[in-house]
Amino acid sequence: MSFLWLMDLIGCGVFAISGAMLAYQQRMDGVGVIILASATAIGGGTLRDLLLDTPVFWLNQPSYFYSIAIASLFSIAWLNKFRNIPERALELADAVGLSLFVVMGTQKAMALGTSDLTAVIMGTITGCFGGMIRDVLANQVPMILKKELYAVCCFAGGIVFVIASESLDADISWAMAFTTVLVLRLAAIKLKWSIPVFKYD
Repeated sequence: MSFLWLMDLIGCGVFAISGAMLAYQQRMDGVGVIILASATAIGGGTLRDLLLDTPVFWLNQPSYFYSIAIASLFSIAWLNKFRNIPERALELADAVGLSLFVVMGTQKAMALGTSDLTAVIMGTITGCFGGMIRDVLANQVPMILKKELYAVCCFAGGIVFVIASESLDADISWAMAFTTVLVLRLAAIKLKWSIPVFKYD
């Protein structure tokens, strides 16, 4: 359990950095940095817990806000000195955070007795919704709606976890699902995979 808790904190920190980076790009003040970092880090998990009618995970766990604060301060110090965070590094960090949150969201929903489909959806919400809130607050079209495969990677990871959990050890199922999301997301970034629907000029 301590390992999962640590992974959850790391995921919060990673997503908080992406929120702080966007706040910098949008020339926000300190309040804007904290709001975007917090929304990105805990937005998806908050919605998941509200939908599942279970206590919101961060209410009695101030460690999540410590993680967000540390990540935000690191981002501020880095950006004030170097004025930039390598895009590839951010994409890798975001992919790792996404993979962590999808698996943990799916696992939590299953532990509460939801259906398999609901568990997959809850995992996807956990991974994606914080970023959607971040982009909306920054007046941008959410990345999930316009860039390389994102939600599809979450669905795939959730499905792998649900299927693997039926016959394999929990740690193996966790590792398989995490790897599925991470590899698919990184491949989508590298190869520019997307789901074209309309033909744009």
